[in-house]
Amino acid sequence: MNYSNTLAFAQEQDQKDSLRHLKDRFYAPQINKQDAIYFCGNSLGLQPKSAQAFLDHEMQNWADYAVEGHFKTDTPWLHYHELLTEATARVVGAKPLEVVVMNQLTVNLHLMLVSFYRPQGKRYKIITEGGAFPSDQYALESQARYHGYNPDEAVVELFPREGEHTLRTEDILASIAEHQEELALVMMGGINYYTGQVFDMEAITRAGHAAGAVVGFDLAHAAGNVLLQLHDWNVDFAVWCTYKYMNSGPGGTSGVFVHERHAHNPDLPRFAGWWGHEVKERFQMKKGFIPMAGAAGWQLSNAQILPMAVHRASLELFEEAGMENLRAKSKQLTGFLEFLIDDIGADKSLLEVITPRDPQARGCQLSLLVKQNARQLFDLLMEAGIIVDYREPNVIRVAPTPLYNTFEEVYRFAEVLRVCLTGELRAQQ
Repeated sequence: MNYSNTLAFAQEQDQKDSLRHLKDRFYAPQINKQDAIYFCGNSLGLQPKSAQAFLDHEMQNWADYAVEGHFKTDTPWLHYHELLTEATARVVGAKPLEVVVMNQLTVNLHLMLVSFYRPQGKRYKIITEGGAFPSDQYALESQARYHGYNPDEAVVELFPREGEHTLRTEDILASIAEHQEELALVMMGGINYYTGQVFDMEAITRAGHAAGAVVGFDLAHAAGNVLLQLHDWNVDFAVWCTYKYMNSGPGGTSGVFVHERHAHNPDLPRFAGWWGHEVKERFQMKKGFIPMAGAAGWQLSNAQILPMAVHRASLELFEEAGMENLRAKSKQLTGFLEFLIDDIGADKSLLEVITPRDPQARGCQLSLLVKQNARQLFDLLMEAGIIVDYREPNVIRVAPTPLYNTFEEVYRFAEVLRVCLTGELRAQQ
């Protein structure tokens, strides 16, 4: 796509955008009594305006039916998670059998590690990306300790080459091959939260399986952002949150994928709970856990109806938009942002884009490594009504999200950035 650095070009692209009406389906935060430009969906998505109605519906069911709400409403709570299954499967490229919405992200990650990190003999090592989100690091460390291993020996962290910011796929695959005799698990983020790099999940999965290991991903920054084909890629398991690109509220519920080849294996070790028991026999209240088929068999407790109601509202918007359409717009938005940042001409002594330049290797997010006065630049952007994300020590993450961001917003952000970099900040050096 050919870009221009004019406001007229940005407005023309918005007029052509078949998804532009979706912006009005979300509330925008206010700064200086005006709608902010919100580029922080990689941290917390905006609230769908329909979320309140979905939530109110279940609140009314609770008021009207109390415990009978599990059975007698138009959305019986006993089966509520099933209302989310089809749409969830489409978002992550799975079969309905392979997904379930439950719990929260790190809880689900631990549940998956119970089943899929099964060190035995000399196979005990876990490969992950260095600088993974802390929850992933803590989960892997604690699971290694639980099995009696020193995390410094069991967890193999992969770092970029000297002078580079992102991992090369060839280096990931080489490390898998190097450790294949001792490798039990490959567990990485689908997208690195800090750099915004999308990992080649298909190639990593293929290499991990060839090495005799299990392969799983934390898709917190990938679900609802990039196109996923978890079933076809043969991934063993995956987990994700729904409060980032999937706009389902702070602390919202989480998603789980378990490949169908594990769907009918009741002997696979797991931590069991009542809600994961075969539903036809659940209320017989007998001893002896019989897991439901598929990912649903990893459920523990009653469905979180109120958070799930909010999630239903967001999933309806994803169904309306379609992931392919969202991804196509995302590539254009992020490409436009990249073009404008380059057009500013900021030399690398001030700012550097550390996210991959290849559109296939990134999602919505561009991470800007700010060489001087990073916190000050962040504060200036926020004061100008642009909500972005600051990560220590000096990275500003900018994430134009196709559900509710526009080309004009990208243009206006770049104009503010231009003023900050070439004017106020430079004047203080």
